[in-house]
Order: sequence, then C-alpha cells, then structure tokens
Amino acid sequence: MSAAVINIIIQLIAGAIGGNAAGGAMKNIDLGTLGNTIAGAIGGGVGGQILAALVPMLANAGSTMDIGAIAGQAVGGGVAGAIVTAIVGAIKNKAA
Repeated sequence: MSAAVINIIIQLIAGAIGGNAAGGAMKNIDLGTLGNTIAGAIGGGVGGQILAALVPMLANAGSTMDIGAIAGQAVGGGVAGAIVTAIVGAIKNKAA
C-alpha cells in the first residue's frame, strides 16, 4: 500500500475521532454521531493533506515506521476534524 493511501487513512480516522470528540464535548455544535463522523473525516482528510504539504516530514509518514510522523498525521487530522465539525455545527445552529 502506498504511503499516500496510508496517510489519508490515518487522517480520515483521526478526523472522525476528532469530530466525534468535538460534538460530544460541545453539545451546541453536535451533529449526531453520523454527522460528526462525516464532518470530522472530511476535515481530517483535507486538513491533514494541507498539513502534510506545509510540513514535509509528515508527507511520508505512511512509508516509514517513524512514530513521530504518524502521530503528527493523527493529531493534524484530529484537530482539523474537530474544527470542521465545530464550524458545520455552528452554521447548522445559525440556520435553524
């Protein structure tokens, strides 16, 4: 499996976890389990790719067993997933 695919999988999973954590922590932005997961995964994938472009060390995290690079991908995806979930939840609440 290529490094890019592994990186995306790490980012999507971490983003989904971050999205659910954000939705669980702040009930006013909660989109439900499925909504938090989808918004978080999208945010994790996109945010993780942006982070990998900005920090070259993270770009090849999936091709090596460097735990620091893998952790960087996971943290970046999780934070981006939480941020996107919060933004989508806030927009949803304003529209309702």
